[in-house]
Amino acid sequence: MPEHKTPHDPAVTRAALPRITDEPFAVRSGEELDTSRLRAYLAQALDSSALPPSAASNPTENTGDPELQVQQFPGGYSNLTYLITFRGQQYVLRRPPFGSKVKTAHDMGREYRILSALHPIYRYAPRPVCFCEDETIVGAKFYLMERIRGVILRRKVPASLDLSPEKMHTLCETFVDTLVELHALDYQRAGLADLGRPEGYVERQVSGWSKRYRDAQTDEVPALEACMRWLSARIPSSPAATLIHNDFKFDNLILDEAKPTRVIGLLDWEMATVGDPLMDLGTALCYWVDPEDPPALHMASFGPTTRPGCLNRRQIAERYALRSGRDVSNILFYYCFGLFKTAVVVQQIYFRYRQGLTSDARFAGLGEMARVLGEQAMASTERGSI
Repeated sequence: MPEHKTPHDPAVTRAALPRITDEPFAVRSGEELDTSRLRAYLAQALDSSALPPSAASNPTENTGDPELQVQQFPGGYSNLTYLITFRGQQYVLRRPPFGSKVKTAHDMGREYRILSALHPIYRYAPRPVCFCEDETIVGAKFYLMERIRGVILRRKVPASLDLSPEKMHTLCETFVDTLVELHALDYQRAGLADLGRPEGYVERQVSGWSKRYRDAQTDEVPALEACMRWLSARIPSSPAATLIHNDFKFDNLILDEAKPTRVIGLLDWEMATVGDPLMDLGTALCYWVDPEDPPALHMASFGPTTRPGCLNRRQIAERYALRSGRDVSNILFYYCFGLFKTAVVVQQIYFRYRQGLTSDARFAGLGEMARVLGEQAMASTERGSI
């Protein structure tokens, strides 16, 4: 188990680098926080020792309060993430999306507990700062954690970011090795043995996500109907349980801005549990678009996985097998489940949009994305490969 170290110490100063780090913007309309209540809470909950001092980053939204600035990170479709600058120190605030009725999917206390347990033993877990149960502060329970400033890869890579084919190849290997390292953690030592129920985990996941799809269904999608039947008929035997992240993809990794092939943080622990590690690998693969995939799937890409030098899905699975020692011969099931689960997640968000519970324009096309993911799953079963 590697000793935990806070992942800083860039080889060059930030001032000498182009702006390639993940930066916040003005808060989206309808997702504003009550700054007066938040200011009062922070004044009581925080003290000067909460985190080492950090410089503000020229906030684009000025609340008129010299103590408190609030901005929002634009990425993500689930829990909302804000940059809070309070008395010269920076924190990241996480809260559930507005309008969500799926309480179990947005348990801030659970996510805070996971980070509290992992931070001392896992070098990529951000440091949690405080948890607030009082829903009157910002309209929901929330927590604060440290901000790890770095590069987050999304579909479009900044032109100033040097990711040559050789570096992309190295980064893909690092991607896999980071997942393997997570699965090697002693979750019992971390006090997380009760986080999940490994026995029957895969079967519960298939039936549970099928029910979630039914609850959020807005249209008839034959591919998703077929996918549910296919998965239910092929529940595999699981290897030994591990801690799993359940949303492992490029845009949940923070990379060193001075050396973007090095991981310095792992975000979004809301779905982490103890279960079948190959379910984690399948989820990672479902986000991984290969160059020969259909154009519609490229439009749903979650990262720059088709750049020259990138490993493909098969190579990702092979490296995982090599580094972890686990049998991945049944990886088609896990890949298709990953696609199905992600389709349900975006369908749930689309359902909220159709119900008028959110007005975020990004959500208007998510119904189509759910269909595309379902069709990719069934096309994979027909050809018998990922």
